[in-house]
Amino acid sequence: MPRFFTIVIDGLGIGAQEDAAEYGDENTNTLGHVSEVSDCRMPNFERLGLGNIEPLASVDKCDQPIGNFGKMREVSAGKDSTTGHWEIAGIHLQKPFPTYPEGFPEEVIKAFCKKTGTEGVLANLPYSGTDVIRDYGDEHLKTGKPIVYTSADSVFQVACHVDVIPLEMLYEWCEFAREMVMTGEHGVGRVIARPFHGESGKFERLSDDRHDFSLEPPKPNLLSLLQEHGVKTYSIGKIIDLFAEEGFDQFRRTKSNAEGLSQTLSLMSAGIDNSFVFVNLIDTDQKYGHRQDPDGFARSLEEIDRAVPAMLNKLNEEDVLIFLGDHGNDPTDDSTDHTREFVPLIVVGGTGMAGEDLGIRDTFSDVSASVLDFFNIDNSLPGRSFLK
Repeated sequence: MPRFFTIVIDGLGIGAQEDAAEYGDENTNTLGHVSEVSDCRMPNFERLGLGNIEPLASVDKCDQPIGNFGKMREVSAGKDSTTGHWEIAGIHLQKPFPTYPEGFPEEVIKAFCKKTGTEGVLANLPYSGTDVIRDYGDEHLKTGKPIVYTSADSVFQVACHVDVIPLEMLYEWCEFAREMVMTGEHGVGRVIARPFHGESGKFERLSDDRHDFSLEPPKPNLLSLLQEHGVKTYSIGKIIDLFAEEGFDQFRRTKSNAEGLSQTLSLMSAGIDNSFVFVNLIDTDQKYGHRQDPDGFARSLEEIDRAVPAMLNKLNEEDVLIFLGDHGNDPTDDSTDHTREFVPLIVVGGTGMAGEDLGIRDTFSDVSASVLDFFNIDNSLPGRSFLK
């Protein structure tokens, strides 16, 4: 029985979209700029046709690629992970999730404090996660007030030291915020619990204990349709959080790309059949894109590239394996934010063909259309299959 593997390399853009200027992202090109400044060598992706999508300084065009290649346009309003992954699953957002460049309004903070029994919050500004605990960690230890902050994304983030606010209580607070505060006009894409530990001047985020509380995705979507038709669905990485823990038969959260790749290879070897596997590899975005580290971004891409041969060896004849991004995160620009970019698309298997130029796809939802086509399920979602 066939299997369809979708691997999202988080933050991997390949050039500014036509509307990038509306987002302040003109001239961004995550993969192009990383390739230029960090000599990113990806021989296996080169064989798949990555260098055939756009000219890249360190990835050559392949005369006979073994994969099919193209790039995808995001049509939903926004450039965050939830928006990108939801569009991959056939959900188009006409209105972006709310963002708070000046911090959250007083009514939001009051409602959060009332629900959690706290006497106020610290920060309430857009902030880097590492900087905000550096700047407010000492005051948090003294007062017990939670650190609330946001970013350019649609997120309500709560940071607390685990010796001040136990982890389970922090999760409860974020669940309160998700269900009772950040709703309606303030329905952000994600509420995120951000625990940290350590002493003054040496605070560290506990990334393994981070927990995201997403909005529930509208239905029907790719995952709901697959489950209705008996296709098994698997999540690896943060996918499960982006879909509010809905739509998956099994999920495996991961702490790093190395673990995500290992879990993916394990599933490929496990004999699963009639299955859709949705993977997110987050290090490129979380560790390197947001921290403007093109060299780290390049090394992370090379780590993924080294796993490609093992993945190809585990594919059955009828399986499909695709790689794509969910937005850009150019580590060479002047911002630590996501960027509005096309994303690369590599497709292996399924069509019986190789080396086909799939062109510029009109929407990320061509993925959902292709998955439904693959499993012979009538498509009621946006998009058109690239398997035809």
